[in-house]
Amino acid sequence: MHASGIPWSDASGNRLRTWLGVDDASFYDETQFAIIPMGFCYPGRGSGGDKPPRRECAQLWLDSLLEKLPQIELTLLVGQYAQRHFLGERRKPSLTETVRAWAEYAPAFIPLPHPSPRNQAWFQRHSWFESDVLPMLRARVAAVMAGAGQIR
Repeated sequence: MHASGIPWSDASGNRLRTWLGVDDASFYDETQFAIIPMGFCYPGRGSGGDKPPRRECAQLWLDSLLEKLPQIELTLLVGQYAQRHFLGERRKPSLTETVRAWAEYAPAFIPLPHPSPRNQAWFQRHSWFESDVLPMLRARVAAVMAGAGQIR
């Protein structure tokens, strides 16, 4: 994203679109998907990847932007920061437990791990994600898109 200026235009984005069962044209169609980062400001690199989103950026922009998107039917909570923000006390003690408990947050929210190649070990350890969560995710995305709702 940083090189191209296009969000999710990397290996993580390729995996995310595969998870969702959508092509690039659908994913980047702003009438169907709103791609909204948690922080709106690039936090910089840390020792294990990007640093956490900067809270002041989310506080400044996120709520006011969401107020302008009244037709959101599904929010994909990609990673622990999104899950923490949107689920608050409802989230489980770990990302894994939160993702496993996806049905508690559906149909409005679906918590997901980050699709980064750096998380390959997580995907291998948690085969239930591919067999249990991804079919439901694809079905939910297809239903929302068929009904002309918006996904963020």
